[in-house]
Amino acid sequence: MLAASLLAIGTLGAAPRPASEQAARPQTATPADPAWQLLFDGKTLTGWQPSKFSAEGAVKVEDGRMVLDTGKSMTGITWAGATLPTTNYEIVLQAMRVEGRDFFAGVTFPVDGSFCSLILGGWGGSVVGLSSINGQDASQNDTSQSIEFENGRWYHVRIRVTPAKIEAWLDDRQIITQDLEGNKIDIRFEMELSKPLGVASWKTKSALRDIRLRRL
Repeated sequence: MLAASLLAIGTLGAAPRPASEQAARPQTATPADPAWQLLFDGKTLTGWQPSKFSAEGAVKVEDGRMVLDTGKSMTGITWAGATLPTTNYEIVLQAMRVEGRDFFAGVTFPVDGSFCSLILGGWGGSVVGLSSINGQDASQNDTSQSIEFENGRWYHVRIRVTPAKIEAWLDDRQIITQDLEGNKIDIRFEMELSKPLGVASWKTKSALRDIRLRRL
């Protein structure tokens, strides 16, 4: 089953907060810094195009959010704007699982001459990790962990790529540090349509906002 084969992860608990659509806590590097480039204007899909997955849901902008409707498979959005850096950069975004029980943000991003995907909430709702490392997806490699996600809550995601490593934060907690030297970084074939930068969900309705990038 594609949902089960797409990605996976291990175990890191995150205490839920009860407020619906609660704003994510700020991080040390905040998008308020003018160095950050806004990739989503909150009004249109300018610079983006819906990913042409099979049996995908609709992609639209509502109330300042990019909404990925539930599809029979993946629904996604892919960057079609200016050329992006492939190293020495950070991406931040806020993501919410609106409805459903699988991954609500599969973020594919460039890594030097290749690509990688950070999966949030896969395998029935809690799988988190990078896919793929040395041919092993997020269920098999050392980035695997399990985090319980709350529907209706915004999560702040930050991804940093340097020549040495990939790092990722969820809210104010660092969840991934993956060294690049000596490791093969790639994506699963299902995520090809998310290159060079994209966000996808699996049979789940999700919302995205405040997508930004800065060069380091």
